[in-house]
Amino acid sequence: MATWSLTDQFGRPISKDVLISEMAGPTLTGVRQPLGTYPGDGLTPERLAAIMRAADQGNPFDYYDLAEQIEERDGHYLGVLGTRKRIVAQTPVRVEAASDDPAHVRHADMVRAWLQTGVLRLALFDMLDAIGKGASYNEIVWEVSEGQWTPAKIIHRPQRWFMPDPINLETPLLRDGAAGTPLPWGKFIVPRIVAKSGLTTRSGLARVAAWGWMFKAYADKDWAIFVQTYGQPIRLGKYPSGASEDAKRRLFQAVANIASDCAAIIEQGTDITFVESNTTDKSAANYKARIDHIDQQISKAVLGQTATTDAIAGGHAVGREHRQVQQDIATADREALAACLTDQLIRPWINLEFGPQKAYPRLVIEEPDETDIPIMADALAKLVPLGLKVSMAEVRDKLGLSDPDPDEEVLATGGGQPLNLDQITGTLPAPAALPTGSTALHTALPPPRDMVDRMAAAAESLAQPAMDELIGAVRGLVQSAVTLEDVRDGLLALYPKLSDTALAEAMQKALIFAELAGRADDNPDA
Repeated sequence: MATWSLTDQFGRPISKDVLISEMAGPTLTGVRQPLGTYPGDGLTPERLAAIMRAADQGNPFDYYDLAEQIEERDGHYLGVLGTRKRIVAQTPVRVEAASDDPAHVRHADMVRAWLQTGVLRLALFDMLDAIGKGASYNEIVWEVSEGQWTPAKIIHRPQRWFMPDPINLETPLLRDGAAGTPLPWGKFIVPRIVAKSGLTTRSGLARVAAWGWMFKAYADKDWAIFVQTYGQPIRLGKYPSGASEDAKRRLFQAVANIASDCAAIIEQGTDITFVESNTTDKSAANYKARIDHIDQQISKAVLGQTATTDAIAGGHAVGREHRQVQQDIATADREALAACLTDQLIRPWINLEFGPQKAYPRLVIEEPDETDIPIMADALAKLVPLGLKVSMAEVRDKLGLSDPDPDEEVLATGGGQPLNLDQITGTLPAPAALPTGSTALHTALPPPRDMVDRMAAAAESLAQPAMDELIGAVRGLVQSAVTLEDVRDGLLALYPKLSDTALAEAMQKALIFAELAGRADDNPDA
């Protein structure tokens, strides 16, 4: 268990009981009620403007309820907003260690292990409610087991249970009676994903969606009245002159029972003329066009484009551009959420578990690029031998690999040992063709063709001493012989005494150099 005192970012002490229990739950008689109000019922432009002004003045509760109602009643807004949320919520999350320091690697591995529990994955969609409302409030319930701190639960709380500070209209407070309670450090995750700069209550997409939904509701209502008036046939029953009231009643009942609405009775001989407008079809199209126009504006506001939702792309190129705009917005959402999680979840967690640190692991939410690994491997293979220093922890983070334990079996080359060029070339003598100042084949990386020439020269130099030894023995025999018979007899006697071990070793190394030289010549970039 940690021995340091728990303090917030301002050095104020924090109660452990606050961190491990729920503090922002609903109340039976207080202001945090599970069910909200329904300000969207009978909404008028005047009423909507009053709701917006109240939110700007620090009373955003009706605005948050209205934003929730719009998602429930407008299928198009719910669809595009859900698409934007799920693009981010389904993106892989990885952890980058602060450095190669063993302590920093340990911190990152702890977070990686926790990610496998799915606690964060289940909470991401609710955190992205900030896209519509400007901010999202998520309470962390910590668990202390065997002396270790762990985020056991992340609970989404309705925005109407919180209020802005009355002075700056920005700092979030927990609603508790008429006043608000400051949010304890390390207890809440409050992402801000803004559509525009300014106060949080004015930065969400619901500000735009509210006006579009209201105007679309008017158009829907007018269209329904129009269809009811001109889209259904009228049943007309005729009764003879002098018919009794009972007969009229039975006739109307019979006509009305045929179908719903648009039924009437008249006296036989009475003439009623139905005047039909010649522009009925055009009027119906106008309602649809207005609703489609509003939906397109909502699509632009939420996704930045219309091609993926309204099927109005002007060809493959335009569709590709629209999709790129959507991806740019998704990237911005991922970065904003990842920065918030790093600051409001990871940093407090590391402080609780290990105490204050100079550097902290970082959460990254990004789509994996299938071409990154081969490109990175090729770049490292070329640049590291030239002296580029690369953090092993960063490479592992990019590949999504954890730091192996000391007793784990690891992948390696050369029968479990990394391939070392010094083992092959470290004992070679420097041939005459080597540049001035070079003392070994591996001390520089010359151009490929020069490398081939140097390998060939080195192989020849290796074979020369063994060849000189053999040739020297034969030369001495020939020089001391008097007749050819003396040479023949001397060679027969000398042969068993000659050793070919040195020459065989030289030839073996020469074959290795020939193989390497051939490969270098075939692939100059290797």
